[in-house]
Amino acid sequence: MAFAELGLAPRLLEAVTAAGFTHPTPVQREAIPLALQGHDLLVSSQTGSGKTAAFMLPCLHRLILAGPSRRPRVLVLTPTRELAQQVSSAALDLAGRRGPRVAVLVGGAPYAVQLKQLRGPLDIVVATPGRLMDHLQRGKLDLSGIDTLVLDEADRMLDMGFIDDIDAVVARLPAARQTLLFSATLDGVVGTLAARVTRAAQHIEIARTLQAPKIEQRLLFADGHDHKLRLLDHLLSDSTLRQAVVFTATKAGAEDLAGRLEDQGHAVQALHGDMTQGARNRALRALREGRARILVATDVAARGLDVPGISHVVNFDLPMQAEDYVHRIGRTGRAGRAGQAYTLAYLRERGKVKGIERFTGSTIPVATLPGLEPKARPERSEDARKTGAVKRRSNKPGESKAYGQYKAGNGVHRRSQSF
Repeated sequence: MAFAELGLAPRLLEAVTAAGFTHPTPVQREAIPLALQGHDLLVSSQTGSGKTAAFMLPCLHRLILAGPSRRPRVLVLTPTRELAQQVSSAALDLAGRRGPRVAVLVGGAPYAVQLKQLRGPLDIVVATPGRLMDHLQRGKLDLSGIDTLVLDEADRMLDMGFIDDIDAVVARLPAARQTLLFSATLDGVVGTLAARVTRAAQHIEIARTLQAPKIEQRLLFADGHDHKLRLLDHLLSDSTLRQAVVFTATKAGAEDLAGRLEDQGHAVQALHGDMTQGARNRALRALREGRARILVATDVAARGLDVPGISHVVNFDLPMQAEDYVHRIGRTGRAGRAGQAYTLAYLRERGKVKGIERFTGSTIPVATLPGLEPKARPERSEDARKTGAVKRRSNKPGESKAYGQYKAGNGVHRRSQSF
């Protein structure tokens, strides 16, 4: 099926074609026709599946048909500032030359800038729930004209404690609206929320593709913190590394590690939730423009960060939730490129590693770096024993690295994933 068969407005098809996209992803193929028919949707789809275009293209189609309006007609709620910016950019890219008027309302950004966006005619509001409620309570935004509500990554918003804000926002919206809810899972509290905010919703469940085919994963065990730092130093010295994201468990850990790497001469930026929006934007801009080679981040960057130049991901600390591992490693291997994902773990964390492997349904092969082997040699995974080790070109003369070879399972890597 081609985009031209989905029933979208000619303007949108021109913009999609100009961007080089011809065939929709599975979630786009199933969601767009139903959304165009006006159905509420409950969609289970992972990050990177093309879900942003799956909800934004129908929204833009309805805006084109309806014509100009002074009040916003589309509201998109997202869990993070980065994802809100990504959704806003996608809306402008997909609409072509005559793009919609979009306001982005997120925490950490100046109120004055956002208030200026709200004064003029407006089509789409993309917001995090907390900052949106701030504007609503101040009487600065009228949501009475909203035709479509999109809850993007609803599970993540609930995990972050936004349930009361979401309920308060929904209470201010017209009852006769379309609601499109996208989530990695539709069970538990997400299902309860969905029952409250949707009417006769159509269910769409896209088979989970947990790993991308061009992301090679390796697990390196460390005896302690100093050993882990030496492993990281070795990985960051790889001559094939273009840009890397190094994930830490805490904000303080991200700052400390970024400072250490900066002292070593690396072009590095930190990214975490305690930074102002301006500081976060500057960090991401430095990465996208190539002025930073390494981004040290908490899981705030595990979703919504799409920089094609990221060749390596290093899990310096294991994620708190197994699902976050999938989002973390998905920051590399973008736009069809190959990527490397390394996970550094203590031997006592083998239980957490097994939890990640159960979630993904795949074994992360254990590897060692010459001269940096752990004192207590861990058992190699069954997958790594079968595939053996491969030699890679060393950074230093006479030195070689042995890694467990792993090829990830089926996945889709099209440019449309960045929508």
